[in-house]
Amino acid sequence: MKKNFILWLAVSVVVMLALPWIVVTFVKGDAGMAVCLLLFFAINPIYSVAIGVFSGKDMKHLWSLPIVSAALFLIGTWIFFDMGEMAFVLYAVVYLALGIVTMLISMLIRKKIQR
Repeated sequence: MKKNFILWLAVSVVVMLALPWIVVTFVKGDAGMAVCLLLFFAINPIYSVAIGVFSGKDMKHLWSLPIVSAALFLIGTWIFFDMGEMAFVLYAVVYLALGIVTMLISMLIRKKIQR
């Protein structure tokens, strides 16, 4: 499981840190705003749900992945957009909630299937 944790941690770094950097660095103007909206309202929530589903498969070892993912999002947006912007905290809380809820649902479904 440690290998899976490291893999998902690396994917979280790419999605939550590298993608905002790529948007800020390479996409300018109105296209940058459109990509940011796509990132904040589609890619990150989908990723939070995916990491929650994966974490629910082995909650004993992977419970921290949704927390780490939300923290990396907050760090990435504060570094590349605006340090201390409180709106990003709200996004991080929503992504954390999505990850935790889907982790719990995944765990319950897995337990029900195993019975």
